[in-house]
Amino acid sequence: MVDVKEEFERATAYAITDEDVERAKLLLGIETADARAEHLTEATEDALRNFAHGYGDDNPLFCDPEYAAGTRWGAQIAPPLILTSLNAPLLGDPLDPELKKRTKSLFKGIHAFVSAGDWDWYRPIHPGDRIYTFGGQESIEVKRSEFAGRSVLRTLRRVHFNQRAEVVAIVRILMIYAERKTAKEKGKYSAIEPTRYTDEDLAAIDEIYAQERPRGPEPRYWEDVEVGEPLPKMVKGPLTVTDLICFHAGGYGFTPYAPSAARLAYKTRQRIPAFYVRNEQGVPDTAQRVHWDADWAKAIGNPMPYDYGALRETYLAHLLTDWIGDDGWLLRQHDEVRRFNYVGDTQFVTGEVTGKRLEGSSCLVEIEMRATNQRGEVTAPGNATVMLPSREHGPVVPPEPPLEAQRTAVRMLERHGELVREARARRD
Repeated sequence: MVDVKEEFERATAYAITDEDVERAKLLLGIETADARAEHLTEATEDALRNFAHGYGDDNPLFCDPEYAAGTRWGAQIAPPLILTSLNAPLLGDPLDPELKKRTKSLFKGIHAFVSAGDWDWYRPIHPGDRIYTFGGQESIEVKRSEFAGRSVLRTLRRVHFNQRAEVVAIVRILMIYAERKTAKEKGKYSAIEPTRYTDEDLAAIDEIYAQERPRGPEPRYWEDVEVGEPLPKMVKGPLTVTDLICFHAGGYGFTPYAPSAARLAYKTRQRIPAFYVRNEQGVPDTAQRVHWDADWAKAIGNPMPYDYGALRETYLAHLLTDWIGDDGWLLRQHDEVRRFNYVGDTQFVTGEVTGKRLEGSSCLVEIEMRATNQRGEVTAPGNATVMLPSREHGPVVPPEPPLEAQRTAVRMLERHGELVREARARRD
């Protein structure tokens, strides 16, 4: 039998060092091709549907090719947040060998959280599209955290483009790296008790579910929207481990730390041993099991397992895509993950229109939204800009991406093609 206390001490012995921070700064402004194969590498009809189903979305625009063929997009399109799980390997020139050596194994054994995201979308993703990515670190900051003491904030910029070198989206992700031991010692959330639900509680949640539906083919015209107008309430939960399994099954793979089995788990453990911690039976298992293993979640200072930040990003986007209908376009979303969403928690997702404006012929609406748990705590605030069709100005036309990003995407895809041809020639 493993001594849980000893195993915890071993697993939490890693600390954020000044050396790691200085080494990480060497990567500022350096963009590289993302050579990883994510859980999904191609936007198939099944991939689009399964990802949507993974966060509880049955919008036929995302899930039903026959229905989607009759919309203004002419085919099924992807849910906006599928880019958390969709990436094909992009070949590119490697980092300078000396720089790679100096920045190897950054923040080893340090717990990482997705804290915020800034998304901009430019083109729909259709079945058959392969999505590639390049990006790098935009900023790094050291600060003190109420939960985890010393922590590191890193902003990562990722540019996603398709097989035609068309930029489809750009995201900036704020990552927080926190020492596991310090998080445990703070014990900020240890007093939270699991929520128990009565039949009346569940009936109230089911009543919201019963009213939810995507707007569908009926256009929501810009002229009809009023500032202060609320969006229909949405509910997510009570959260179960099954929900988290469905999110993984829908495509959220979390490369390069993806949960894996048998020989693949062995290979991952050889590559990143600090990411594996023995369970109560003495078996090395991924530290990522904080999302489904109650004992390990408690060991790092949480009372229960909790969700992924990316899952709540989908909650906010789901509220928006249901509201705008088939003819609208989600242009921009900013979201923050401020509190944990524990197994057993229910998130009530609400929003309201805060502004509307005309930019050229683009009819824009500003929205504030949030996910609020059953304890009345806002766990994920956000805001967004959506484009709506107009009786006067016509249908939505998504904007062009920044020229700098578009030019880099073309260069990256050209270099990818060169490297693919060189590899084929060597094999032949």
